[in-house]
This record gives sequence, C-alpha cells and structure tokens, in this order.
Amino acid sequence: MKFAVLDFETTGSTATDRIIQVGLFLINDHEMTDRYTSLVNPGISIPSSITTLTGIDDEMVKDAPPMEEVIAHMVPLLQDAVLVGHNIAFDLSFLQRALDDNGYFPFDGRVLDTMDALRVLFPGLSSLQLSMVCHAFGIEHERPHQADSDAEVTALIWLRCMERFQSLPLLTLQRLEMVFADSAGDFGWFVSEMRQYKELHQPLDPDMDRYFRQFALNVGEWGDEEPVREEEDILRLPDDFPSFYDQLKQELRQRFAAYEDRESQVQMLSEVETAFEDGKHLMIEAGTGTGKSLGYLIPSLYYGLKQEKKVLVSTHTINLQEQLRERDVPLLHELFPVGFRAAVLKGRSHYLCLRKFEHKMNTLDFEHGKEDRITAGQMLVWLGETKHGDEEELHFANKGKQFWQSVESDTDSCLNRACPWFKKCFYHRARHEANTADVIITNHSLLFTDMKAENRLLPGYKHLVIDEAHHFEEVAGKHLGIELHYHGLSNTLLWLYKDARSGQLSSLRIRLQRFEDERTQGWCAAIDRVVEKLLQLKEEWDELTELLYQLLASRSDPSQSEGNGLVYRIKKDALPTGWDKLEVLEENMQLNFGEALKPLDKLISEIKEVQDEYDVQSLITDLSGTVKELYRHRDSLHFFMTMPDANYVYWLEAGTYSRNRSVQLFCVPIDVSEMLKQHFFGPKDSVILTSATLSVGKSFDYTCDQLGLREDGADGKLKTVQLPSPFNYREQALVAIPRDFPTLRGASGEKEFMDRLVPSLAEVALETRGRMLVLFTSNRMLKLVHGALKEMLSPFGIGVLGQGVDSSNRSKLTRLFQNSPNCVLLGTSSFWEGVDIPGNALSCLAIVRLPFQPPNHPLIEAKTEMIKQRNQNPFMKLSVPQAVIRFKQGFGRLVRTATDKGIVIIYDTRVIDTNYGKYFLYSLPGPKIEHMNSNQLVPRIKQWMGENQA
Repeated sequence: MKFAVLDFETTGSTATDRIIQVGLFLINDHEMTDRYTSLVNPGISIPSSITTLTGIDDEMVKDAPPMEEVIAHMVPLLQDAVLVGHNIAFDLSFLQRALDDNGYFPFDGRVLDTMDALRVLFPGLSSLQLSMVCHAFGIEHERPHQADSDAEVTALIWLRCMERFQSLPLLTLQRLEMVFADSAGDFGWFVSEMRQYKELHQPLDPDMDRYFRQFALNVGEWGDEEPVREEEDILRLPDDFPSFYDQLKQELRQRFAAYEDRESQVQMLSEVETAFEDGKHLMIEAGTGTGKSLGYLIPSLYYGLKQEKKVLVSTHTINLQEQLRERDVPLLHELFPVGFRAAVLKGRSHYLCLRKFEHKMNTLDFEHGKEDRITAGQMLVWLGETKHGDEEELHFANKGKQFWQSVESDTDSCLNRACPWFKKCFYHRARHEANTADVIITNHSLLFTDMKAENRLLPGYKHLVIDEAHHFEEVAGKHLGIELHYHGLSNTLLWLYKDARSGQLSSLRIRLQRFEDERTQGWCAAIDRVVEKLLQLKEEWDELTELLYQLLASRSDPSQSEGNGLVYRIKKDALPTGWDKLEVLEENMQLNFGEALKPLDKLISEIKEVQDEYDVQSLITDLSGTVKELYRHRDSLHFFMTMPDANYVYWLEAGTYSRNRSVQLFCVPIDVSEMLKQHFFGPKDSVILTSATLSVGKSFDYTCDQLGLREDGADGKLKTVQLPSPFNYREQALVAIPRDFPTLRGASGEKEFMDRLVPSLAEVALETRGRMLVLFTSNRMLKLVHGALKEMLSPFGIGVLGQGVDSSNRSKLTRLFQNSPNCVLLGTSSFWEGVDIPGNALSCLAIVRLPFQPPNHPLIEAKTEMIKQRNQNPFMKLSVPQAVIRFKQGFGRLVRTATDKGIVIIYDTRVIDTNYGKYFLYSLPGPKIEHMNSNQLVPRIKQWMGENQA
C-alpha cells in the first residue's frame, strides 16, 4: 500500500490564505521511499505571526517556485496513494483548492488522519500535539512548524501506527473493525485492511489465552495471588525503628551513590513512627524537598508489618495517588527486607464495568457517532494493556468522558458474584487487593464516601495518614454536603427514557414485547404510565430550573464572582419573593416522583423473579441502579428546597450563558469539625496529618480549629511539628516588594494598577528571558494582562501563555511553558499549588494579589457569620489564615530542588502596609525579603541573579 504523508505551512487558515511550504513523504511497503519538499512563493506578504511560528519570511520565499510549479511535481506522487496527515482536514482543504486553481481534478483517494489512529492505538497519550507525540515516541523533531520537518515526523509516526496495528491481538482488530464498520471516513476501511493483513501474515493467533467473552484482556482472575512473605520474615525485622532505619540506609547508600540523610526527613520518619507507637495524632508540616512521601510510607510499613495492622494513606489528588503507586511503592519494594502488599483504591466510578462495556460493544450503541467510536476503539486497545482498568490511564477527547460515564462501575447496577465478569472485574480486583494489602493508598473523597456508606467500602483501619491535609476540611464539606446539577437529574430521566427506542425503559419494553403473554402486556402498560410521569417530571424540572435561573440572574452580581458566573445564597429566614411558587412546583415534582418510583420499584421486583426467563437480567440491573439514582436526586432537591438543617449553607450557581442548563444547587455544612472528630479523630488510634502548608505564622491554631482538633486538649493526643526546610532559602530565593505600587481599590484604582503592572511584568520578563510564572486571583485580570503583555513582549521573541486563554488544561500549559525557552505563563486558581516546574524553566514568580477568598461567596459568608456569633474577628480568624496557606502554596512553586534559584515579586503592597501583612511574610520559609521602589526592581534582580551565578 502506498501512503503520501502531507504537510503544508500557510499564511493562515482562511479561504484567501496561501501555501508557503510543502512537505510530502511517500511510504511504500512500510518504508519511506521518496520525498518532495519545497518553499512556495505565495504572491502575498507573509504575516509576522506566521513568520514567528514557522521562521519563514518574505525574503525566503521571494525566489521560490509558484504553486502551479509545485503542484505539477506533487500530482504524479499523489497518484494511487492514500493521503495521510496530522489533522489532515486542514491540509486537504488547501490541497483541493491548489488542484482546482491550477486546473487539476480534485484528489479523490482515501484520506487518513494520524490523530484518529494515535487516539485509538495509544490511548495513554496525554497530548496529540505533533512535538509532544514525537517526544513520547523518541522521534527527533528538529524544526517544528516547518512543512518538511513536520511531514517527515508525521511519516515516522504513521509507520509507528502501522506497527502498533500489527502488534494488536487479532480479536481486538476484529472488534475495531466492527466498531468502525459503519462510520463515515476511511479509518474503518483502513482498520479492515489491517485486520486482513494480520490474518494473512500471522495465521496462528498467539493471544488466544488472553481472550475472554470475545475480548482481549491483560488480566487473569483475581484472588489467587501467592503470599509475598513468610511469617518468620517479620520476626527478623529489628525490634526498634532506629535499628531498622539504619539497615534501610545501608540499602539506600548502595543503590544511590549521592544518598545523604536529610535532617527534616529523618525527623519526620521518627515522629510518624512514634505517633503510631504511642497512639497519638500528629500534625506535621513538611516543606518541598523533605521527601515527605517516604517520610510517612517507611514508618507506616514498618509499624503495620510489625504490629499486623493496616495503614491507610489518603491523598487529595489522584495525581499524588498515581505518583505513590508509580514511583515510591516500587522503590520500597526494592529496599524493604520483607515482602509487602501496597494497594491503590479509588472511587468506584474510576473503574471500567466490563459488563456494561460488553453490552455497549455488542449493541454498538454510539450516541455521538465518530467520537464514541474512537473512544470505544481506544478502550478496546487499552483493555489489552491495562492491569487496573482505571480511567486515569486513558486520555479522552471531546465526548470521551460522557462515553466513560455510560460504562463506569457503580454500586447500584452491580451484579456482584452473579456477573459473568466478576473474577475479572477491575473494581472488585482493587477491593480485593485493598483487603489483602498492608498499606492502602486512597483519596480524601473516598474516605468520606466510605464514611457515608458506614465504612463498607474500605477495609477496617485504625491508622491513617492524610497527605495534602490542608484540603481535608474543604473536601469533607463538599462530600458531606449535597450538589445537584441540572444535568444530574435530566440525564437520569433521559437514561430511563430518551425516546421510543433508546433509554432503559424503552429497551426493556422492546425486549418484553417479544413475549406476547398477559404478564408482559401488563408490564408494558406499566412502563407506558411511568414514562408519562417521567416526561412530566422533565418538564417540571425544566420549569423549576428556569425560574431558579431567573431568580439567580436578578439577584446575583456576576462581576463579584471569580468565573463571572452567577451565585446566590438562599436563606431560610429571608426567602426571596416568589419562593412560594417554586415550593409548589417542587411539591408537585415530589408527587410525580412518587407516582413514577413506586410502580418502577414494583415492576423491577416482579421482573427480577423471572428475569432469566425473559433474558433481561442486565437491563433490570442497570434499571434498578438508575432508579436508586433518581431517589437520590429527589431527596437532594427536597433537602435544598426545604433547608432543614441550620448547620448547612444553601446556594445556587449558574453560568451567564447557558441559562437553566447550567443551574446547580448546593447544600454544604458550615462546620465539619464535629463530624471529623466523631468519624476520624475520635475512633482512630493514630491520624497523621501532613502538608507543606498547615501553619500560619508558625502556629497550627487555624488548621486545628478547622478540623476540630485541640493542640492542648486534656488527653494530649495531638502533637504538632514544623520541620526545618531542607533548602537554603536565604541563598535560593529573593522576595522583592515594589513598595510604591498603587493599591487596588475600586474601578479607578484597578486602571492605575493595571497601567503599572503590565510594563513592570514586561521589564522583568525581558531581564529573566521569560521563565516566569505570574499568579492571579482573578480570571478577568489575567485576560486583560494577557493581551497587553503579549503585545509588549512578542517583538522580543518572548511568548505569553494564559490559563483559560491558550488552554484551560493545566498540565498542557505547564508542558508548553517548559518546552518554550522564552515564555511567561499566567495562571489563576489551580496554578497556586500542585504545579511542579523544577530547574531553569522557572526563575521568577510574580504574585499579583494576595489570594483572599471572595468574602461574598455563600460558604465564606456563612462561616463569617458563625465566627461573629462567637464574638471573634472573622477576618483574622478565617480570611487571613486561608489566604496565608494559599500564599505559601503559591510561593512553593518557585524552589522545587536544592539547586533552584529565583525571585518572587509581590505586587500587593498590603504585605508591608497592613498589620496582617506580617503573617504572610512571617509564614515563608526564610527567604531574603526586600522592598524597594519599582524602578529598582530590575537592577536588583539582575544583581541578585548575578550574585547567584558567580
């Protein structure tokens, strides 16, 4: 088969734009056999933005051949070829126009896009950007955005794709062929060709032992693992932890030549082990570079193995869970003198339900056409690779997440042991591994889900390590509260009944209709009556959310909220006008819920008794799951509308554009400290709380208050420790505060502030050659700065990337920033923490405003009222500590290793002008702090960087 791999550089992407460079590579029989590359004289001037991107300017194309000459070379090469390109639709449109303009017939051969193939064949690829794919495949890409270089690497990528196709199990190829059989485009044809090629060249199928129910899997049955140690192995462990750690250090020294003890990590190891041994709680602040993960994993494992106790480790983010699984646990397996089991357990929806996926593949139920087919293809390939069946291993595009939701595991529709997939099931495998593990790595969300499920999800445990503990209280509020989105209830109703053919009730009715007995006729009639009620519910829900949206739009000030969305708090003792109308609507909905749910329960229980007879077991399982979901939505709505609990705050949110479809109802507990005490700090023997940011001004009072812990409690059960930083911040970080900067008060103050901020950022960026992260507290201000700063810096070859402007994906932006030698990155909320940019990629951090939470957010407002009732100052008790912890997180982005050096500029002069400013500066880990006039900023940076390079 002959492939022509094509790439164009053009003056832009509109119909009037022209081609300026061509790259065409031919592949025959899996080898590159020919190439044609040329610059093209477009006959028009090349825009400066294109020159910046491609490096091609007017001078370079002045003597190049015109398009008519170039196309004459290309046409014979394209003869009988399959056209391939990276995002080929763009290049194809230019090719067809060039052919037409120069009197040739349009290209009518097959067309394939490497992006479709990459998504299906490499489901774990985190980016389809050409340079990123080259990086992942180890392909050198010398000149990105030049057609010859782009076409060559695209050809190499296509060769890799064909290799990958041939390495797939035959059954997977056959399944892929079924998935793409009816799809528009040529990808389905190519999958079919690949399947035929495989059958021809590999008639014996080496993968048959991996097949189960017509799928190729990479897992066996769970439950028959060999033991990882003998009982006497534990007896050989030293009796005291210091002796054990000395042994471990010998191993570390042999393995890592540069290994040296870190004082702070050694102290952490000892504190954690002592807390476990003495049955105490420990709050331990450990800054960047401490080696915190090993600091708690080593003593947890030692204690757990010696005492035969399970230790649970909980993180805030799935990312950290993955990091512990991929990096820390394998290292400990190598170092530990005895075998141990470590398991990762996530919330159930993170795992694929194989039964649901099988049903989806057998019915080829693709709601979103090509998008769903590509996601299904991704997952078929991934099933042959994955050992965990966990969605973090997949990178979805567009509607992929919606497809996943239709096949994710859930409690309500699980057949448990009656499921043919039970012994292969990913979720039950993860549960089984957790039950047999010595240490279980989970996340805060699952801890609270387990608490609400009366501890039926996680194995019993008495020892808990909470990493990223500064988020624990916030996650508790979210999970112990209630959230109902417009789509939450709408989608559940649609799952039950979408139209006469799709939806669970429609599918059940069609299945039952085949049997013409009296019983099934009665069930079909019951389904028809229920559907009427469901349609009524949908109409009432639309009406209710439309009224809620109108209330929200009339009462909310979008300029007051961060995302410019609408937010409005509902207070039981001061209900808005017209609320009674909403209450009547909700009461009607409750009646209709009852009239739909009762007959549904009756229907399900009657059919369940004879489900095998009618072959509807799978349908009934899914249906009963959806019905339970509907009960939950009903109760959530009622809780919101009646506001029965005074310890909760109730509010509405919506976007400014999508009206009722964006409405969300929130009910969140104001104070969770009693619940935390009751479920965690009371019953557990030992809870270790750790994070880089737990103290405010060297005190742990704020975090203790939030969590309901008392440092000086009568039982003396809590100990707090602040570890010394392993970095020399005095030498590594300079904090500069331009003291003459204007304060930001009111609209007029903002203009003055912005007029000073943009030129100052530009001057600093020129001095540091980009390599600068600017943290904002407002999306609106970020967008204003983005445009102005880009204009100022582009003539100097310094790029500007903005969160929510260039991309909303944090890891993609971070990657782009790290791969651009001269670049400024502007970030808001999610960039204040969890972003790791070590080394030279980042040498300057600018904090535009102190990260205070908006005081008018309903939860902050309710907490403020509660603090006032106790005759305390909410600003000093809540706002300042919250902002200080966020500020410390932001500061922590700069120095990530012992060799990192850089500058932090704080443009908010409140740190030196106010009484509370000292809490921010005093909470930092000892950097050099200087304030100066803004005109001294760049000279001081230059001098300081020079000092540090000497």
